[in-house]
Amino acid sequence: MLGYAAGLGPGSMRDIICEVLLRRPDLNNWSPGNIEGEVQYLIEGAPWYKIYDLSERLFSKIRGDYSYSGKEQEFASRLNAVFREHGIGWKMEDGRIVARGSEVFEMATKDAASTMLESGAPTAANEIHEALRDISRRPKPDISGAIQHGMAALECVARQYDATTDTLGPIISRLNLPKPMDEAIRKLWGFTSEQGRHLLEGRNPQFEEGELVVTVAAAVSVYLLREKARKGR
Repeated sequence: MLGYAAGLGPGSMRDIICEVLLRRPDLNNWSPGNIEGEVQYLIEGAPWYKIYDLSERLFSKIRGDYSYSGKEQEFASRLNAVFREHGIGWKMEDGRIVARGSEVFEMATKDAASTMLESGAPTAANEIHEALRDISRRPKPDISGAIQHGMAALECVARQYDATTDTLGPIISRLNLPKPMDEAIRKLWGFTSEQGRHLLEGRNPQFEEGELVVTVAAAVSVYLLREKARKGR
């Protein structure tokens, strides 16, 4: 419905859906009404995560074609409204469907990567980006990967802050974090080593745990970068 509202016709919709699903169009359907029925049939039979792939492909099509100029934002806005209305934990952000975490998660990660880039920490920014990609993987998020990348971003920032190549463990005591925040980060580092790197048999980290680690890692990283800038280090 959103594709049609943006100006796509049944033929264009079918082409895109068949491309996403790798399905051959039914050549016996040539009239708009029959093609629209085929579109409906293909969507109804698709796995849920393929609908998200389709949403991203439609956004890209609408944004890339001048004849639909400006309608991609309306497409994303209305899609996100449906997600919120039905309590679906995903959102469209710059044309990509990503996990929609808690409000704290959203606030901590929203500007973390850009802050890191502006502060001369591109490796940390890439690690946060990868953490968000892992936690948003479909059909099953890579929580261990998100945990590893989230803490790797914090480690990169900590190394820059301390001007060292040490791992995060030894650096924590030199970061001048308010107590007992330093101990909290140390324990989080230990949790990451166990759950992110040395996964125990039968103990898979949950989404909420990955969300917590990425949230804290992003927030502390931004704090350290701003503290470094404030002190002119």
